[in-house]
Amino acid sequence: MKKGMEGKRKSLRLLAISLILCLISMVGAAVVQTSAGKVTVKDIRWETPSGYTMSALLLIPESATKDNPAPAIVTSHGWYNNREMQDLNYVEYSRRGYVVMSIDMYGHGNSDVVSPEEWANRGTGMYDAVELMASLPYVDTTKIGVTGHSNGARAANWSVLEDNKKDPSERLISSVLLVANDAMYSSDPGEPLYWSMRNSDQEYTNNYGTRDVGIIAAQYDEFFFRSIAEDGSITPPREFIHTEFAQSFLHFGTDPKEERVESNIYKQEIDGQNVSRVIYTPNQIHPWNHLSATVVKDSLEFFEDSLGSSSNLEPGSQVWQFKTFFNFIGLVGFFLFIVSFTKVMLYTSAFESLRAKAKVTPASAPVGRGIAWFWGGLIVSAIISGYSYLKLFTWASTNRPDFFPQAPVFYIGVWSLVMGIVTLAILYATYKFYLKGTGFSLEMTGVKIKANMLFKTILLSILVSVAAFSIVFVADYFFKADFRLWVIAIKAFTPDKLVLVLKYLPFLLAFYVANSIAVNSFNYLTGKKKWSNIAILAVFNGLSAAVIIAIQYTAFFVTGHYYFTSVSPIVGIWLFPIVIIIPLSAFITRSIFKETNNPYLGGIIYAIVVTVMMVTNTLTQ
Repeated sequence: MKKGMEGKRKSLRLLAISLILCLISMVGAAVVQTSAGKVTVKDIRWETPSGYTMSALLLIPESATKDNPAPAIVTSHGWYNNREMQDLNYVEYSRRGYVVMSIDMYGHGNSDVVSPEEWANRGTGMYDAVELMASLPYVDTTKIGVTGHSNGARAANWSVLEDNKKDPSERLISSVLLVANDAMYSSDPGEPLYWSMRNSDQEYTNNYGTRDVGIIAAQYDEFFFRSIAEDGSITPPREFIHTEFAQSFLHFGTDPKEERVESNIYKQEIDGQNVSRVIYTPNQIHPWNHLSATVVKDSLEFFEDSLGSSSNLEPGSQVWQFKTFFNFIGLVGFFLFIVSFTKVMLYTSAFESLRAKAKVTPASAPVGRGIAWFWGGLIVSAIISGYSYLKLFTWASTNRPDFFPQAPVFYIGVWSLVMGIVTLAILYATYKFYLKGTGFSLEMTGVKIKANMLFKTILLSILVSVAAFSIVFVADYFFKADFRLWVIAIKAFTPDKLVLVLKYLPFLLAFYVANSIAVNSFNYLTGKKKWSNIAILAVFNGLSAAVIIAIQYTAFFVTGHYYFTSVSPIVGIWLFPIVIIIPLSAFITRSIFKETNNPYLGGIIYAIVVTVMMVTNTLTQ
């Protein structure tokens, strides 16, 4: 009884700490993004001329008024992201006096879904945002810039084409910054994706007119800034600045006469206006643009030159990193809440029966054949995991039913299902050919569970998930904040996402429940150090993802080209969150298992959380 009360008090303390961390995260992030109250942040939704509802964060500095209208910037995330991914930019832009609108492109975040055929329409919504920005009384309509990362930059290019349909005197966009995507180089730009891969015999032209334009071209961008050399080879992105495409751009759409260099803002008079072109070439990869002080510095330098600035802040003076820190604190608090709230609920009358009657202790370290089964299972699982991840991409891309409108989640989901089945097959073989003869008990390790206990397990899993995401909605509603670190994000979402969660949840359940059984019921073993067992299991959980990333990017950095050419480079990028999320599951489920002797509770909770994370942070089409 005394031990039970101590366990409850400990769980309550951890629960309190988790809530304090989340509160610190909310307040801290809000203070940074509002510049300590000097910037108003609004969550806006509006019906656009495209006929859809669009979502954006609107940041209004106190210096922007009807009598003193300010320059404005519309910024966008890339494919499979959302408006909050631009926080490093909108924090720094707004604190320098720019009115900023960070949009959810159609099909992302809280904006309406459109068909792929409509993506080019009005810049996937960016031009709708430009027109709304131009209607605001505190915006200087002669100084409106557009920028975006990756496909957000493609949206900026599409918006320029839309803006070009207007009479020159009525055009709204005066400045364009393309981050991680090509410019329009030729007189026939065609499909604005991989523009620089077009034939080098094209006629270069200035599609941007009198607008200032800049490009941020990472030297190790996985998708863009390649071209076909005269010998037929593909120039790597680290050589982009030396290509005809880059040089023609820096020569304002004409054939280059002499080579111009990166980071230098070149000026030329066009139709009586002084116009600029610049290319920045940071030494980084495509997704790192999202977390780069260098990219922010280049962006600020470009817009200060193009749109001007009412601030005396230097481009290198940045505070967005503090928001990233507070966002991360919230992420820690969120996962700590999941564990501690689950444990607290085990002391309530409704769920007390799920709490283990005695302390759950690990099995003895394996000996003899047991060593081979333990390590063999981990190694075989890791090999199959990596192989199937690469092989399933093409199949999932060509066989996705319309019932599953999110391609990335379907792909990861199918892979999860396959690995769930593989894990169960390995566990079955281990039990049948080794553990059964050692006295291993499926009942004692929680694998066998009664129907009523399974029902309570599912009910508690749902309750914990709802409670955890309630905190996220509080953060969103009161502080316009969420919990994230780079590509790992926990955010609020619209109700339609719940339908998608139900569609994809079975895939993730298959893996995370099977993985929890493997980690806790089969492989919870003693070692020389208490943490060694869980550390080994966590490492093997993420081993295949880490190896693929290492191979892909080692080759990329050495040769300038990525290694796995049979699949899209996006598969490597999608592994960045996975290499953290799957190993983390071992720690989360183990902590819950030690209190319950129930491998299903932690597995179901984690599957729900990860499914919601994935569904709410990607493209729906």
